[in-house]
Amino acid sequence: MNHVLKVIEERFSCRAFNGDKVDEGKIRAIAKAALHAPSAINRQPWRLLVVNDKKMVDRLDDAALTHMKCMDDQMFYNRIMERGGKVFYDAPAMFLILKEPGWKWGDMDAGIMTQNITLAAASLGLDSVIVAMAAFPFQSAEGEELKKMVKWHEDWEFAMGVLVGERATAKEPHEIDWDKVTFV
Repeated sequence: MNHVLKVIEERFSCRAFNGDKVDEGKIRAIAKAALHAPSAINRQPWRLLVVNDKKMVDRLDDAALTHMKCMDDQMFYNRIMERGGKVFYDAPAMFLILKEPGWKWGDMDAGIMTQNITLAAASLGLDSVIVAMAAFPFQSAEGEELKKMVKWHEDWEFAMGVLVGERATAKEPHEIDWDKVTFV
């Protein structure tokens, strides 16, 4: 089987990382793959923030959990607590994708970049999970301070987060459903 197709087929959403630091060369390779993502009219309406410091990811995790605990809807908080109380699953690295405000295709372009990150990580023998809850630390009481710490580009908006690292446990990829495909 083609290597790319094999990576796509075998990749799964990892929700249990071993916490070991990710090699800087692999982090840079993943960031480069992210920047190779296509975008509408090649506008590249993104900024990529790379956090390869476990202590910082843990601080973001604490802020996210505190924020979720204060939310009216406790669904997110309860789900995380049922899974061990770690919003970011002990991941040692996080990729934060910011998008240009107001750009019509910003979400789509950020989604393409997100997929490039996950596939690049898998191709390098790393695991990942796409995590929209990566927005929560920056919505917390210490959100502005955290934005400064991760060098958030002023006035840019959160688009998506991806956690990257080595798995603590394996999981089967999701089942595909051929009934969702129509061939014409």
